[in-house]
Amino acid sequence: MGTAAAAPAPPAAGLDDSPAKVAAAGPQDLDAIAAGGARPVSGTAPSAGPKFAKSGSVWRVIAPEVVLRNTVTDADGDTSTETFQVYTAKADGTPGTQVDLDGAGSNNVLVSPYVASGATAKVTVPYGILKPGVLYKFRTSAYDGSLYETTWSPWADFRIDPYVNFPAAQTSSTIDKTAQENTEVTRTDPGPALPTFNANGTVKREATQERTCGKQDTEGRKLCIELSPPTAESKARTEKRTKALREATAARARKAGESSAGAAQAAADAPLADLVSWCSDEPAGADYMNRTDACMKSIGSGTLTFVDTSDATIGFAAFDFEQRIKAYPNKSAGGTNFAEFDQQIRIMPVRIDAALDGVTMKWNTSSTCEACNTSVIRWADDFDNAAGDSAYWDADDWNAYTDGRWGTRATTWNGTGKETIDLGWSVTASVDASSIPSVTADFGTSGIPEVQEFAPRCDDWLGSSAPGCVLPHFSPTWTLDTNKYPAAGGYYWYMQQVMPDHAGSKRWDSLMHYLGPDTPVTDDDGTAWTSEDSRETVCDNTWSLHPSDTSVGLIDCDEYAMASTHESGGYPNSVNLVTSGSKCAQLFTDKMGDGSANFGLLADTRTATNGPSGTERCGRAAIPRTQNQQAFSGFPAPSWRMLDGDGFFVTLPGFEHCTSTAATCTWKKIG
Repeated sequence: MGTAAAAPAPPAAGLDDSPAKVAAAGPQDLDAIAAGGARPVSGTAPSAGPKFAKSGSVWRVIAPEVVLRNTVTDADGDTSTETFQVYTAKADGTPGTQVDLDGAGSNNVLVSPYVASGATAKVTVPYGILKPGVLYKFRTSAYDGSLYETTWSPWADFRIDPYVNFPAAQTSSTIDKTAQENTEVTRTDPGPALPTFNANGTVKREATQERTCGKQDTEGRKLCIELSPPTAESKARTEKRTKALREATAARARKAGESSAGAAQAAADAPLADLVSWCSDEPAGADYMNRTDACMKSIGSGTLTFVDTSDATIGFAAFDFEQRIKAYPNKSAGGTNFAEFDQQIRIMPVRIDAALDGVTMKWNTSSTCEACNTSVIRWADDFDNAAGDSAYWDADDWNAYTDGRWGTRATTWNGTGKETIDLGWSVTASVDASSIPSVTADFGTSGIPEVQEFAPRCDDWLGSSAPGCVLPHFSPTWTLDTNKYPAAGGYYWYMQQVMPDHAGSKRWDSLMHYLGPDTPVTDDDGTAWTSEDSRETVCDNTWSLHPSDTSVGLIDCDEYAMASTHESGGYPNSVNLVTSGSKCAQLFTDKMGDGSANFGLLADTRTATNGPSGTERCGRAAIPRTQNQQAFSGFPAPSWRMLDGDGFFVTLPGFEHCTSTAATCTWKKIG
């Protein structure tokens, strides 16, 4: 909206109270008054935008090209203009210094075009005149071409408030961008002793197994097993077992001549046979995983019952069970040129009656792998000493806390492309008191087909890395270094809040999905779709640089969701697909004008005059070039073995304390 050339600003005297304004009126005004003409009147509620929303008593404006507006009425029905006057606000809230809005240095005001009586008059302040972070006051006065309004409208306060504000990029940071937290997982197919779950977490089938028995021996005796889920007693046993095993390990180290520090370290490392070093520190009764490790502590317990022909009990034995999976994502992790994953069972005695003489447990593993070789199972005791060809306990010689058995089986994958491998497990028990009876207990599988939470995936897709395996159900987290890249972090935070799918946000449990080298989507040339293809749609020729302070430096167009994801507005199969980046939220970085050294993320209103609606499915922002190029660099796709469609989160630690875009989110340094 420009200034109406035919609408002169009120004379200087006319900016005072009405008597002076009448005295300053020209002959045309006096003739009109004598003829009984009515003066125009400004509205009593002037407003500033975009988005024309208040924060308390102050209009919160999201762009430096501020739109000021007010209604105007004229009893004669004449069209009118309004003159807009802006002042800085003093600390006490009163007007301070008048702002030169027109750049002429004389009237310092902007005048709207003529509008009909009852309509809204408005002006747009050009970029660079009003500064973000500064509190301003404005008011209006009307003119109908003959008569000036004799008073000013009420004052209205406004401030250009960015969506986020942040300092210049820090030169150093302690943020670990690839740090992960182990995730608790619900098994969808844990075997008949526990409920089976649907993909959405609801119960599909209640536990069905009670007691399973094997065949009779020549004397009519048989062995039965009953599995039970974790109980308070079994969880307490686990805690006691961990403590006892660490104390025993430390004692062995001291006996072997280790120093106090060495003994303490040995205790911390116990149990030494454990494939997943962190598993023993997790609470019993649940399952946990990360990208390479699975710690399965919800299997529970099994009770063996040896019965005679009348079903009378000859003897009991009871054991607690746990399992592990360890995948090796590359050669350096596995130590071979093959893709590899290992499986492990932990069996811990709870009770063995003398009448059984001894108990043997065999661990059975199965898989759907089409290109795998498996090793024999290596059995070890709690101190990682070899323990024979199976898990065995003499009924007269066992310890409930330091006499566990660990069975480990290695699997190498020799395939091409990629393969997800479903696994299944069971144990077969026998007793020395009979040469025939044995019984098998089903421990379930790696998950129902829709979930496959514990199914390893092996591939040779990544040319920069040897073949490897991971547990792709685990979605890793990329932690953006918001100390070094605060502009990018603040922009990503804003988009996560407002995008309908909240792409990448842990708060909304909304994954982004990686655009991998194995994508089946192709471009017009028939080659695999790349991030550059997506970027060409979002940062297309409809984008141009918004003016900003020189201190912002060199600037690039940065898109969100990232071009390397399925959520990008340029990805053909994206839920956020747009035909042009002009459909995205338009944003830019600028210097704050409040005397601080901070910057802010503001609305670029050149395409959408009211700024982002909050419903856009993508964003593009002008941010410092270095931050655009480096914020997502180093994303460890090879070491995480990220393939097409793999999910991941993006966390923004300097901004996660904010939960709403209704107020400016202020960056906090981490570390």
